[in-house]
Amino acid sequence: MNENRETSDALATASADFRDLTLENVEQMVAGVGERSYRARQILHWVHARGAESFDEMRDLPTALRNYLKQNFTIGHPVSSIVSRSMDGTRKLLIRLDDEEEIESVIIPTEKRVTLCMSSQVGCAMACEFCATARMGLHRNLTSSEMLSQIFAARRELAAGEELTNFVFMGMGEPLANYPRLTRTLAIMTSDWGMGISPRRITVSTVGLVPMMERLLIETPVNLAVSLHATTNELRDRLAPINKRYPLEVLLEACRSLPIKRRSRITFEYVMLAGVNDSLADARRLVKLLAPLRGKVNLIFYNPLPDSPLRTSSRAAVEAFQAILKNGNLTATIRESRGLDIAAACGQLYAEQHVPA
Repeated sequence: MNENRETSDALATASADFRDLTLENVEQMVAGVGERSYRARQILHWVHARGAESFDEMRDLPTALRNYLKQNFTIGHPVSSIVSRSMDGTRKLLIRLDDEEEIESVIIPTEKRVTLCMSSQVGCAMACEFCATARMGLHRNLTSSEMLSQIFAARRELAAGEELTNFVFMGMGEPLANYPRLTRTLAIMTSDWGMGISPRRITVSTVGLVPMMERLLIETPVNLAVSLHATTNELRDRLAPINKRYPLEVLLEACRSLPIKRRSRITFEYVMLAGVNDSLADARRLVKLLAPLRGKVNLIFYNPLPDSPLRTSSRAAVEAFQAILKNGNLTATIRESRGLDIAAACGQLYAEQHVPA
């Protein structure tokens, strides 16, 4: 399997990033240098729970082991190259990686939670019409350490008393197109030897990579969100071209068959586009499509992009749309726009910083 090969390479390569390793990997490593297995959890606790940025901080490790770690590994800690702060408390981070590529993360505070929106790729290949990241194309996948680095970078930007409570993979990239590294990242985030984050607080969003959706829910206990955005194949082909490979009937049948845990539901994301997908007829079709499913709908105000003909729906149109969904016994919430004054839509801050001369 590619993931196993990547891990073997990481263990064999000098200066590999320690945040890419799982407990099993580290136990193999400490055994190989003659240390007891409990040292693996000790090191990982320093790295993930205590946020150590150097092996010299790990004073309870034997000197020989610390020296071995320094010679063979690094602890990646990319920092925010740009932080934009909104009047509503939203903070958008542009994080520069070791190869000079950049990704975005967004800290979104609300009354009861502080959510971190995370990226899984540099750019994206899905070509969704309403998404700024789609204009970049796909540069490359992120490693697990690069995905995790967004959490550490975000924590540096929190105010006193503020704490990240929820994590959503809804930033740059299609998470399920980077599946092995995504699931490794989720394991590190949720394990007691890693960050110890409750899986209930983590959501992975997909535009509809059907073969990987069931696998994700079998192999990980996180929440799933599906970017729907249309009620006909003709429109979804345009808005989210992956629909040509996995049309609505295939996608929704897959959703119907997913191993959803008791009391859990799939979140369907629906960006509201004026005159495109926000009619009352669209709302009625959506009720029919989702009625057989255990799901809920997030109605999202569109953040307009430069040079795009798309416009966001009026509040009246969104509320009328929501009312029809509720009358059809669907749970439907309106996600308020955040960070409009700092280009908080995914990909916009990157685009601002990479305007051709």
